[in-house]
Amino acid sequence: MSAIQKNVEATSEQYSSSFTKGDLVLPPAKKYLVLTCMDARIDPAQAFGIELGDAHVIRNAGASAVDALRSIVISEQLLGTTEIVLVKHTGCGMLTFKNEDAYGVVEKSLGAEAVEELKAKSLDFLPFSHLDDAVEDDVRFLKASKLVPDSVTISGWVYEVETGKTRRVV
Repeated sequence: MSAIQKNVEATSEQYSSSFTKGDLVLPPAKKYLVLTCMDARIDPAQAFGIELGDAHVIRNAGASAVDALRSIVISEQLLGTTEIVLVKHTGCGMLTFKNEDAYGVVEKSLGAEAVEELKAKSLDFLPFSHLDDAVEDDVRFLKASKLVPDSVTISGWVYEVETGKTRRVV
């Protein structure tokens, strides 16, 4: 067992020994979802004031609305959320490369067959070059989608990893 697996096991034992929230209902109590990046420097619960059971937190590389759409539809249509808080961040790795760069790294690391699989699946790594523009683009994408009702409130934010502050973009 790896050190990480041992930590998960030990932490789970400690956490569950005093866990008292097993009666929370499935839908989020505050009926919103946060879409943010998978970056390890972001702690959504702490940074955005989310208590257990309050909200869905969807994380992916770059806080991509395109990539998260399946989860957003499930959250809204099956579990009743009515608001989306999209939060990208400073220093995001998605600002540092283009699709061609990612394909090159995959080819070097995993071989040409892996790249062919990516191309066959039409995988776009969804990098972006301007942070605020990317927030605006994703909010626009969600507002234009037929899968997100007009009644859903959508806002876009930038979390500053350097300071812990979050500022509204749209």
